[in-house]
Amino acid sequence: MVKRLGSTRKKTRKKFTKSIRNKGKISVSNYFQSYKLGDKVGLKVESSVQKGMYNPKFYGKVGTIKGKKGICYEVLLNDQNKQKTLIVHPVHLKRL
Repeated sequence: MVKRLGSTRKKTRKKFTKSIRNKGKISVSNYFQSYKLGDKVGLKVESSVQKGMYNPKFYGKVGTIKGKKGICYEVLLNDQNKQKTLIVHPVHLKRL
């Protein structure tokens, strides 16, 4: 069996880059934003925060808030024909 090389951030240089206007410190309100059950959210990685980051294949997908685990939220989304639950830090979520 072939051994996998690299981590989950492999081949994400273009996907996770910030524009020149958004570089620098992130806002505190963005870091501590709150959501209610059933809210629609978009998944967009904040590349300066690695905590609570999901797999890059879900980048740009839309899901619904299912619950909360500590600081992070459980996001329910469809991956092809299966429903999957991701545990995501709120800094990586955008309200729709």
